[in-house]
Amino acid sequence: MAKSAAPSGTRDFLADDLRRRRAAFATVSDIFERYGFDPLETPAFERLEVLTGKYGEEASQLLFKILRRGVHEASGKPDLALRYDHTVPLARVIGTHGAKLPNPYKRYAIGPVWRADRPQEGRFREFVQCDIDTVGSSSPLADAEVVLALAESLDALGVNRFRFLVNSREALRGLLEVYGVAEENGDGVLATLDKLDKVGASAVAKELVDERGLDVTGAERLAEDVASDDQDLIRSKLATNERGQRGLAQIDSLLELTASLGDRAVFAPRMVRGLDYYTGAIYEVEAEGFPGSIAAGGRYDGLVASLGGPDMPACGGSIGIERILALQDTSDAPAAGLDVAITVLGGQAELMELASELRAQGLRVGTYLGSSGKLGKQLQWANAQNARFTVIFGSEEQESGEVTVRDMVSGDQSRVPLAQAGADLRERLER
Repeated sequence: MAKSAAPSGTRDFLADDLRRRRAAFATVSDIFERYGFDPLETPAFERLEVLTGKYGEEASQLLFKILRRGVHEASGKPDLALRYDHTVPLARVIGTHGAKLPNPYKRYAIGPVWRADRPQEGRFREFVQCDIDTVGSSSPLADAEVVLALAESLDALGVNRFRFLVNSREALRGLLEVYGVAEENGDGVLATLDKLDKVGASAVAKELVDERGLDVTGAERLAEDVASDDQDLIRSKLATNERGQRGLAQIDSLLELTASLGDRAVFAPRMVRGLDYYTGAIYEVEAEGFPGSIAAGGRYDGLVASLGGPDMPACGGSIGIERILALQDTSDAPAAGLDVAITVLGGQAELMELASELRAQGLRVGTYLGSSGKLGKQLQWANAQNARFTVIFGSEEQESGEVTVRDMVSGDQSRVPLAQAGADLRERLER
């Protein structure tokens, strides 16, 4: 790899890609704002103890840790870590600023997060997450509102064929009770079940035996039941389990409140979110043409309290916008260009004044900054900038107090009084 290449798992974004990304972020932000969510920005890194132990066994190993500096540098130990997601920092903010925030607090965050993962196609070490969360409400309406905001955002991003796969941690915990799994082993067993889509039921059953301590028969039956994705089977298993019934009620409530999505929201028993902080309804979104999930979320009522804040209910979700952007068809997307390119053949003060007038009208204007005094070279520059119109202010134009406006698409050009050039160009661009 060339020394000048971006670090593995990261990317450079040139102009057209960056504009496309910003437009997507603005689309999502607008929808979140319309649902009444406020923006929040947190530091790129947090104290290590804030992040440690909040994500489960495997995820916690993906924290990008920052070694101590100053007098503690020789210890070789970390005390900070880059944020893994936006959810734990939100819980920390609640604990820090809770008295200043409305209750319930509805916020969204769009920004980079970092994972010390092995880079591969579609998986990066630095990527942007779009998060939306409500803290302080136990109402199922809060969960439904998040799901509907995510669904509307996916539609707006051009992802139409998607499904919310809905489950509940309470239902899953109830199922573990049915199989006699001890409460203290629940997080580890669920983390293993979360691998079903990646490694299959047989490998999951083996890990349940080898690493989680389940007996062979119980492990195989549990893995097969969850992998079957048979909601009638799971409902029958939980018929007499109180915890499982609470979980099923959470699932049914969320599906009822999001009925406007039709069959784009379904109960999926095999969907297991591996993060330890989830406590209630959970969901992931699969979409035609996209590998893996493109959005996910759920309820996490105990997280704020675990970070030293008040015991507050909370729920939220996240859009995997990087996967969406990576697979969008951009072949027909026009390259962004200048509205007006201004050549420089003399009369620089007048041209700078014209450029300022055009920019004040909201136009994207570029002035030739090269060394060539030849019009042909400068027109080549304007064409390379994808300029819609070019302004020429040569010696003849300077004598007559006019500019030549050249249409870079048709090649037509005409003279316009310098004093009227700003209004004329604006009118041409609005046609």
